[in-house]
Amino acid sequence: MPTIVIADDYPVVMAASAAYRRLTETTPVTHFDTLPGTEDGLIERIRDFEIVVNIRSSTKFTATVFDACPRLKLLSLWGTGTDNVDLAAAARHGLTVTNTPGVAAVAIAEHALMLTLAVARRVVTLHNSVVAGEWPRGQAVQLQGKTLGVIGLGAIGRQFARLAQGIGMRVIAWTMHPDPALNFELVDLDTLLRTSDIISVHLRLSNDTLGFLARPQFEMMKPGVILVNTARGPIVEQPALLEALSTGRIAGAGLDVFDVEPLPAGHPLAKAPNVVLTPHCAGITPEVLEAGLALAIANIGSFLSGNPRNVVQPSAIP
Repeated sequence: MPTIVIADDYPVVMAASAAYRRLTETTPVTHFDTLPGTEDGLIERIRDFEIVVNIRSSTKFTATVFDACPRLKLLSLWGTGTDNVDLAAAARHGLTVTNTPGVAAVAIAEHALMLTLAVARRVVTLHNSVVAGEWPRGQAVQLQGKTLGVIGLGAIGRQFARLAQGIGMRVIAWTMHPDPALNFELVDLDTLLRTSDIISVHLRLSNDTLGFLARPQFEMMKPGVILVNTARGPIVEQPALLEALSTGRIAGAGLDVFDVEPLPAGHPLAKAPNVVLTPHCAGITPEVLEAGLALAIANIGSFLSGNPRNVVQPSAIP
């Protein structure tokens, strides 16, 4: 029987799921409902186990962690992001890493649409004005007929593009792996930046995408553009974003992700009048939670049966 640990289920989602209850009926699982806190704390929790289920992206699986945990064979990630895992170190240790692709695509795409509408229609500002006894009029942006530029055509980017087409927007896209079969109008990145009325980011965070949108890219953007980011905060260079917001180079931003999470009290973004902020919750719905957690557990079964699925870093040992 493999030894399994869930090291960082805080706030608790896994232990509350039906998939977890089914797993524990047949398999012993060690469960922690607090965060490890430090690298040493994580090592202490997982060093004696063969399989780790990772819940929170704030838990970092570094080369040091893998060096200290030679028994580890499988790291099953809940979610699609792998920026908290040193994949090269995992490969050196013969460790298989899996994730749960696709399960949150609909929820995140819906959230991106909500942020787009909220910024374009100035929902938060208007709500606060009405609550304060004011009755402001106008000053909203209609999306039908506007151009949406989608950066990244993975499962989420494709789903958001379809939603935007459904409300009458023209969609153009740039992606690292262009495929005409995707049936979207593909353009180069400069064209997307210069012609889009809305720009939505759907890239994974990696060395190639860190600071992907920086000051030169903001200077290319069409005046009055709205930026939406539901991917990862560091993909957009924060000082450049703040400058673009404060100078009016862009009309506003809808953000679910940030350089530092939770967003620190008094952060400049929290003071900007032309942003809508949500707490990295785009993919958190009851449906997504259950499906993603179930897939993270199913990935364990597939690995143990000798037919691993959803592998992001295959084992270096046959």
